[in-house]
Amino acid sequence: MLRRLHRLRVSLLPLAVHVGSLVPLAILLWDFATDRLTANPIQEVQLRTGRYALILLVLSLACSPVSRMLRLPRVQSLRRPLGLYAFMYAGLHLLNFVAIDYGFDPGLIGEGIFEKRYVLLGFASFLALLPLAVTSTRGWMKRLGRNWQRLHWLVYLASVLAIAHFALQVKADLSRPVLFAVAVTVLMIARLPVVRRTANRFGGSLRRLLP
Repeated sequence: MLRRLHRLRVSLLPLAVHVGSLVPLAILLWDFATDRLTANPIQEVQLRTGRYALILLVLSLACSPVSRMLRLPRVQSLRRPLGLYAFMYAGLHLLNFVAIDYGFDPGLIGEGIFEKRYVLLGFASFLALLPLAVTSTRGWMKRLGRNWQRLHWLVYLASVLAIAHFALQVKADLSRPVLFAVAVTVLMIARLPVVRRTANRFGGSLRRLLP
């Protein structure tokens, strides 16, 4: 019975990821349709899409350590959809900036990118995510071989740039950017060989205690 419950929980993980990733978008669209996006809707859309992208990006980074520590290989498979949803929100974040806020005006967009540091960092983060999204398929994985894994280390660069972008944008309250920075730092440390070995031993003991 316990094994069946465990299998059910594991099989529901992909569904939970899709639903959990799309619900914020549904709420955003609902708030837009019902005129609930505060007095500055463009800024509110910008803040929400950026925050959702960063949350999903960090969750995608957490998949590998959690999968190894708890010996749950199915969790590793969640990294791809979480990363793609993060890219989707990052794309909406950029689209809101270039289309709604700047009206596709090349002059204004160029001015915003090169004169405002937080805009430049956000744009650089999106560019770092772009090749990861393009090469996320199994076909690209086979074509690139070992280089695929090396390429996907760009996710950490994208995360650092996104956090810096967030920190410069909020200016006053840095509590959330600092929280994201701590989370990404911990996840980067978790990839060190000595940390991985220790976590795997601890995870094996912990996994045996779980139903």
